[in-house]
Amino acid sequence: MSDSLPPLTLQDRMERLQELTEFTEKCKKQINDIFETLGWSLDYKNSNQEPMEQCPYDPHHRVPVRTMEKHKASCKLKKMGYSAEEQAEMYDPSVSYENTSVRSFTMDKTTQHQVILQARSAAPMMRMEGVFWQGQYSGEPVDVPQNHKRAVCDLTVADRLALYNHVVGVINEQKEASSSNDDLYVDLVSKLQKGEEQNEPKTKLELMAEMRDYKRRRQSYRAKNVHITKKSYTEVIREVINVHSEELARQWKEEEDEEESMRVEQSSHGRQVDERRSPSSESHHSHSKRHRSRERSHERESKKKKSRRDRDSHSPDDHHHHHDKKKKKKKKKDEKDREKEK
Repeated sequence: MSDSLPPLTLQDRMERLQELTEFTEKCKKQINDIFETLGWSLDYKNSNQEPMEQCPYDPHHRVPVRTMEKHKASCKLKKMGYSAEEQAEMYDPSVSYENTSVRSFTMDKTTQHQVILQARSAAPMMRMEGVFWQGQYSGEPVDVPQNHKRAVCDLTVADRLALYNHVVGVINEQKEASSSNDDLYVDLVSKLQKGEEQNEPKTKLELMAEMRDYKRRRQSYRAKNVHITKKSYTEVIREVINVHSEELARQWKEEEDEEESMRVEQSSHGRQVDERRSPSSESHHSHSKRHRSRERSHERESKKKKSRRDRDSHSPDDHHHHHDKKKKKKKKKDEKDREKEK
């Protein structure tokens, strides 16, 4: 450990490098001789290896040709800042429009920026009520949002409205262009000769032809009562108000009729309840009277028995005197009972 290698001079280093170079060349020559003997080539390529292409978004990516489209879509989203979780939630909507009549529109970054600039130039410069002004539009171009979160974060409400109106206008233009004008030159004579007995619904083409013929007529063939066919705004509003007023009056009348019928039903129900109660009260009153008369008769019988016992136990004089008192009491008692019954 104590012995250290002597420092190498520049000459020594050059000699070592020359030796390594000669050794490398010698090994390379031997390998070439072996390849020539076996009939091999240093440029040999596997025939089963798939051809590779370079990714246009990242030059360090080399991807097989068959998966290049999928890789480009994923790599583009990754370069735009979308995470793997956001990419997993996305889907390609083009599958929904295959073999269908639904029209689609693909927005790119340039078109998006141009639409926003056009809407901004048409907007007022100052803040106004109910209208987007120029300060509410984006000034710098942004990437086309690929999900709702990016659309809300990167674009303002005014930007989204302008893009919506542009897409709707483009789709309507495509729809009008696709409906060929050649339909107007279809031979309608064969259809009109079918006969009036065939009450089939009119097609769109027939309706368009009728409208075209109507527009070609002279003004004298149209309705001449202009005061009926062409009403002013005030007359139209007056008719609308009259219709609503009649409807409200009809509803109020129906509600009043319902309330009146409810009152009649309640009054008739009250009478029936009173009629049911009156017989029951009379029967109860008669029952109570009969019960009181039974009690009085029972008391009389008991008093008679008691007086007989007293009469038998006392003298004839006492008995006679006591009997007179009893008669008087009984007479008074009977008078009181009659008064009560009356």
